[in-house]
Order: sequence, then C-alpha cells, then structure tokens
Amino acid sequence: MSRITPLALPLLIAGLVTTGGAALAQAQTQTQPAAKPAATKKPVSQSRKELKSEAKGLALATEVTETISDNQLAISNRVLTGTAQCEFNQTVSVTPVQNKPGHFEVVFNKAAYVMTPQETTTGAVRLEDKRSGVVWLQIPVKSMMMNQKIGQRMVDGCTLAEQRAAVAAVTAAAR
Repeated sequence: MSRITPLALPLLIAGLVTTGGAALAQAQTQTQPAAKPAATKKPVSQSRKELKSEAKGLALATEVTETISDNQLAISNRVLTGTAQCEFNQTVSVTPVQNKPGHFEVVFNKAAYVMTPQETTTGAVRLEDKRSGVVWLQIPVKSMMMNQKIGQRMVDGCTLAEQRAAVAAVTAAAR
C-alpha cells in the first residue's frame, strides 16, 4: 500500500464512511505519482533520394492543378510567341502549351520552363514559373528573363519579330 498524504486523508475517511473500499482505491490513485508518458519513437528519417522524389511529386501535382483565372487568360492573348533574338547571340523560344490554355513553354539554354501569365500594375506581360522562380518579361521594345530566387538576370535584350517591327516604326516616325 502506498503512503497517504495529509491532503488525501479527509477524502479517505469520507469515502470509507460512505462507500467503503471504492473510496480507498480512489484515494490511492490520487496519492500515487503520475506515470511517466510512454517513450515515443522518433520517425524514421527519409533518405535524400526519397525526399527528392517526394518533392518532385509535389511539384508535379502543383503544376497539374494550377488553375488559370480569366484575367490570366486575357493576358495570355497579349503574349508574343516565337523565337526571340537576344544579346550575345542567345535565343529564347516562347510557345503555347497544347491543350493547356494560358500556359507557355519558354526554352533558354536547353532548360524548359512552363510559365503562366501574372498580373502586373505596369501593363507589362509577365510569365512566371513559380516552381523554379524564373520570370519572362515582355515590354513593347524588348523582353528579358530573370531568376527571382537568386535575383539575377539570365538574359536581356531579347526581341521578337513584333518588337523589332515596333522599334523600327518608332525610329522611322522620329526621323
């Protein structure tokens, strides 16, 4: 039998008088120290390969389920497509993705990005691949590609046929 503390003694006496042995059992449970919680097992850590595989699956699921708003569809009508000639003899290819309205494949240096239009306050056309952080910006006179994650311009001075024609028209009008 465990030791009874002075605080539990009145409970024990009252219990013996009214209900007998049931109160004794209750008094004993109140005086016994709380049991230590059972040791929890640490989850088995995943290998790097498993984590990368899981991350790729989540990225794919995000890419597949990304929905395009009506505003983004309206912006997609302003996206210039084709092959852009850029500084240092580089090229960027912008093509619409088949059966995915509002999605564009932008290829630069053997890397392909699936991008969607994003709203801007300036009226510039902005395509973004949220997974990689790469952005394609189109303004009337040129286009450029930037990596937001590292804050660096990847390529600049890119012009598509429509942009070159617009620049030529402005230059001719200025003469």
